[in-house]
Amino acid sequence: MDAADEQRFREFVAARSPALMRLGFLLTGGDQHAAEDLVQSALAKLAAKWRRVDAPEAYTKQIMYRQQISWWRASGRRGEVVQADPPERADRDLNHQSELRMVLRSALARLTARQRTVLVLRYFEDLPEQEIAQVLGCTVGTVRSTAHRSLARLREIAPELAQELEVAR
Repeated sequence: MDAADEQRFREFVAARSPALMRLGFLLTGGDQHAAEDLVQSALAKLAAKWRRVDAPEAYTKQIMYRQQISWWRASGRRGEVVQADPPERADRDLNHQSELRMVLRSALARLTARQRTVLVLRYFEDLPEQEIAQVLGCTVGTVRSTAHRSLARLREIAPELAQELEVAR
């Protein structure tokens, strides 16, 4: 990579790292360290192919999706479950949005990695079901059924989220 390419790469990293970290955070179920590892790994792979990549953000996200799939497949064989303990509850009036984010994060962490990935790709990244199916290497029907079961599980785990959505209507 020459100096000009390196400068463009650094500018891309500076501009897009916060968004990539948010995506990584969601894909890993709220595990800050795993999200950092995921983003770092994706950026390292991007750097190796920087000159040949036309859409660096899309390429980086694709790497992140695939890397996360590889990690959750491997962790499924190990039986590893990572879940953070929520901090103490603060005054609901002052921290209502923060509390909802914590509830959502905790609920997402309790889903399987596949369920969480489908929800993040579908509702956070707003990808169509066909594209999610391609990324995950499954059928559109599997994506639909996984999304349906995942949302039902979220409602079961965190009924306060369903109540909040009713209030927002």
